[in-house]
Amino acid sequence: MVAGARPNFMKIAPLMKALAGDPHFETILIHTGQHYDDNMSGQFFRDLGIPDPQYHLEVGSGSHAQQTAEIMRRIEPVLDQLRPTAVIVVGDVNSTAAAAMVAKKLGIDVVHAEAGLRSFDRSMPEEINRIVTDAIADLLLVTEESGRTNLLREGVAADRIHLVGNLMIDSLQQHLERARSSDIADKLGVRGRSYGVVTLHRPANVDEPEGLGEILGALGAIAETLPLLWPVHPRTRARLANQDISLPAGLRLLEPLGYLDFLSLEANAKLVLTDSGGIQEETTVLGVDCLTLRDNTERPVTIELGTNRLAGTKRTTILAAWEHTKRSPRKKQIPPLWDGRAGERSREVLRQFYGRPASKGSLQEHRLAAP
Repeated sequence: MVAGARPNFMKIAPLMKALAGDPHFETILIHTGQHYDDNMSGQFFRDLGIPDPQYHLEVGSGSHAQQTAEIMRRIEPVLDQLRPTAVIVVGDVNSTAAAAMVAKKLGIDVVHAEAGLRSFDRSMPEEINRIVTDAIADLLLVTEESGRTNLLREGVAADRIHLVGNLMIDSLQQHLERARSSDIADKLGVRGRSYGVVTLHRPANVDEPEGLGEILGALGAIAETLPLLWPVHPRTRARLANQDISLPAGLRLLEPLGYLDFLSLEANAKLVLTDSGGIQEETTVLGVDCLTLRDNTERPVTIELGTNRLAGTKRTTILAAWEHTKRSPRKKQIPPLWDGRAGERSREVLRQFYGRPASKGSLQEHRLAAP
């Protein structure tokens, strides 16, 4: 099982838990080190109860080409030595595509969890990673119906596609009560107060001063009536420093937060503004209004059933979406199979795919639940 960045960790934790103790599987965790400092990696491992990885590649940062190439270079001898039955990759980061390509060229099966999502925007590095990984995967575990539809349209055989639900929501449900007991709201002085949460890290949003200025202008206007808390990704903080940007009042910058502290703030927020895919999913389940600071999303169910709205990246479009949200807040609807059992369903699909006997009752439940 390969992980490298914060979004990966929330997805591997429930799958590792589901496979732990199952006599038909032995799991080995490889951490590529794509996210490498304690705030971005170590704290998440502790919060989610993920065991120390057996292999840590310590790749670190770099351009997309440099990082992808370094992951491939360092993971190849590990996989060549282990020769596992399959390599499980999750999500859409560089670690996902790099590990999948190396495994496939070594003749090792590739299992992609969170397969089939498409923004249809190939300017996004994540979209390229998704397309490449799905094209070579042997088994594709899907979070929402759009993923299954996209894969079928791309010619993937139906018997390799399995709608299992959302592993990230497994983590949310398993840890929500612990998150609610976090003291982060007290530390920040927002307990019982209305506030919003911001996350922003995509290159298209933070690399160009003009574009970032549009977003900050909207955040400043919103912060005049709703204080905004912004745990700043290290990459984004570097861009803010290099561009010498003055921040609007009411926008409070924080260091990156651990999983439990962030989930605590997110669950109690009045509004979340984000360019993250996973946070669109979390806010949908939490029933918190979300404005996605992008022109597209690969997670359409969060708009069709959830609390998410596409707000664009211009000051005017973001503020218009905020006004619309205040007038017509979304009702909480949880998408099908986002019930905290995606890890169990994934385990049963793996059992079936590799010819192992099903757990008592579980596979039957999977067949009844999945369309």
